[in-house]
Amino acid sequence: MIKAYVLIVADPARTKMVAEEVRRIPQVVEAYQVMGPFDIVAELEVENLTDIPPILGERIRKIEGIQSTTSLVALPD
Repeated sequence: MIKAYVLIVADPARTKMVAEEVRRIPQVVEAYQVMGPFDIVAELEVENLTDIPPILGERIRKIEGIQSTTSLVALPD
């Protein structure tokens, strides 16, 4: 299993709605609203590294209210 973290900057008026939409994505196992330079941190679990780009491009980045994302892929043990 591969884990990735997506750091999301959202429109302040839509942060709660964006977090709720992100949580509906099946590969998202956790999503939190946070304080700091990012508004939401989402944890993804996927079978293959190649599963991540479609989730980002076709699911997460299409959510209305997202201004930008930064993705981090965890290295396996």
